[in-house]
Amino acid sequence: MKILIKNGRLIDPASGLDQIGDLAIAGGRIVGLGQVPVDFDAGRVIDASGLIVAPGLVDLAARLREPGHEHEGMLETELNAAAAGGVTSLVCPPDTDPVLDEPGLVEMLKFRARKLSLCRLFPLGALTRGLAGEALTEMAELTEAGCVGFSQADVAIRNTLVLQRALQYAATFDYTVWLRAEDPWLGGGVAASGAVATRLGLSGVPAAAETVALHTLFELMRVTGARVHLCRISSAAGVALVRAAKAEGLPVTADASINSLHLTDVDIGYFNSAMRLNPPLRQGRDRDALQAALADGTLDALVSDHMPVAEDEKNVPFAEATPGATGLELLLSLALKWGRDQGLSLGQALAPVTSGPVQVLGSTLGSLAASAGRLVEGGVADVCVFDGEAHWAVTPDKLESQGKHTPFAFDITGFELPGRVRYTVVAGHVAHESTVETN
Repeated sequence: MKILIKNGRLIDPASGLDQIGDLAIAGGRIVGLGQVPVDFDAGRVIDASGLIVAPGLVDLAARLREPGHEHEGMLETELNAAAAGGVTSLVCPPDTDPVLDEPGLVEMLKFRARKLSLCRLFPLGALTRGLAGEALTEMAELTEAGCVGFSQADVAIRNTLVLQRALQYAATFDYTVWLRAEDPWLGGGVAASGAVATRLGLSGVPAAAETVALHTLFELMRVTGARVHLCRISSAAGVALVRAAKAEGLPVTADASINSLHLTDVDIGYFNSAMRLNPPLRQGRDRDALQAALADGTLDALVSDHMPVAEDEKNVPFAEATPGATGLELLLSLALKWGRDQGLSLGQALAPVTSGPVQVLGSTLGSLAASAGRLVEGGVADVCVFDGEAHWAVTPDKLESQGKHTPFAFDITGFELPGRVRYTVVAGHVAHESTVETN
């Protein structure tokens, strides 16, 4: 179907485009930007007056919980949540059950996602078999099956020799390795080390758990020449090391989660299990460092860190709760909130969830690499239309995700979030629409 989105404010962070105009879509591509081709006959017209027309969001960290954890999230429900949040492409880690360490599993997951036509899915393959940190997976076969990189999810490789060999192999074939920087021996706590954890009697995770792992990774990168993406940097000290590594010229990119960008350990309050997250929430100086690093480009992307958690795994004592939170539907709002808090333009606020993640993925996107996360004539028609002035209170009944737990719920924060998605278009297909104001 040919679609005309008219009278919207067109925003493309990659090019700096910011103007009122029309956007014409045909054959899954953008065929008119700003002005409509003379002979364009739209099968559907969307009036975007007063709305923002932006590239579809790209999320680099979203667990869909299938296969293996269907009681916490089904592929259909979580991709519906992605569409409701304006997310048109997402990367999922390999820690499903079974682990994504076989090509057949990857192909099955991608096939099911394609049939739903709600969001583009880019899986990460397991770096080691079963994420056990011992034997390397068949990375070439997993790449052919559709993996865009290789990861251990949250499972650290304890044997440094195995990690070095994995990076050597990845470098040989120009694969990207996606890693959480956390020392396995220092990272066993449930809250960030500090006054709050001490007062609450919770086992702590020091910032050194991140920095020790980063030092090791950077040394191995210098030796192997491997390209690494660092997932969910959480500390000011970690930010400083990433900044230094980039200045040195190491092929490294990094992201931060919406949780660490806005919350601190003080938000744990009296053992609120909604705040049980991984990485743990750190101090105010760490949050401030992350916000500044995302603004100056030290951090390349903002991620939802979406992980639906079942009710009975959250409604338990803090230390026993499963870490994780629903985030896909909050990514846009929290990017806008960060941008406004930092005094950034709308294009700058959207860059870490559009063009920034695409730069991280690079050539692994194949034919999409040139236009994903962008509004460009001839490019793929992945579009998010949203009301930048609308505000909404996050409550379980408003979430499409099967997981209803989020630290940004209205009954916890007491404030509303900016930005509400009205339409999400994926490959020229309207995957989500909501024309009713929700307050």
